[in-house]
Amino acid sequence: MPYRQAHWFVGLVLTMILLGFWGSYWSAIAAVPLAFHVHAISASAWLVLLIVQSLAIHRRSNALHRQLGLASFALFPLLILGFVMIIDISAQGYVAARNDFAVHNGPSFGIGMAIAIAAYLTLFYLALKHRRNVKLHAGYLLATPLILFESPFSRVMGDYLPWLNIINSPGPQVVQDTIALSDALSIVFALALYALNRKHSTPWLVAAAFMAAQAIAMWFAPFVPALGPMFAAYARIPLGLTASAGIAAGALAGWLGWRAGGGARRVVAKAV
Repeated sequence: MPYRQAHWFVGLVLTMILLGFWGSYWSAIAAVPLAFHVHAISASAWLVLLIVQSLAIHRRSNALHRQLGLASFALFPLLILGFVMIIDISAQGYVAARNDFAVHNGPSFGIGMAIAIAAYLTLFYLALKHRRNVKLHAGYLLATPLILFESPFSRVMGDYLPWLNIINSPGPQVVQDTIALSDALSIVFALALYALNRKHSTPWLVAAAFMAAQAIAMWFAPFVPALGPMFAAYARIPLGLTASAGIAAGALAGWLGWRAGGGARRVVAKAV
């Protein structure tokens, strides 16, 4: 089975979430808005699911692996919902002009999370479509933590490893530096995995493309004035509508991927 050490890689991303968001979320968990709870719990649960799935298939616990695969159909829409709710928080903060940080980085965060949503939908769909190809199925699922890595590691960089920021922009733009550099590290990792086995490593190219788009779009977004009014217009859309769309998109990606991979025919357990 491929990626026998995958659980360590996913565990590293989970550790970055705990460390990167310790000050802004975990240590103040009782005082943060609901959106952050939904996002944190769904994202962490997704990583835990991947870890257990990986361990299960490599220990020949095929039944557990399949059961967790079915559970992913329920968890994945909640994962997308969490991203949508965070976009709404960013949009409301931008419109209210809560601080210079929110005004400068609001549209950038909105675009970055929209690209992350598109990446997750694409990777989950392709993982299900290729579930009968062990290497592709595993690769597409394991590429999802790479999309998530940027957010916590950029905070780790800003809080604990500022010397890694070789761009060092002034003011609030420094946050976009750490995001771009975090994406760059993930891209290098993805391309290294691709180079090891080009025949079955398309998932890592797909992930790298999304991360490159995210890094570029987010870094330059604060310098595109037209994005401000667009983000303000988004803020006027009721959260119930965008949240419903997010859940529907997550469910649709799962359904379409399952259908594309052969529908209800008997599925041989695949490795993660």
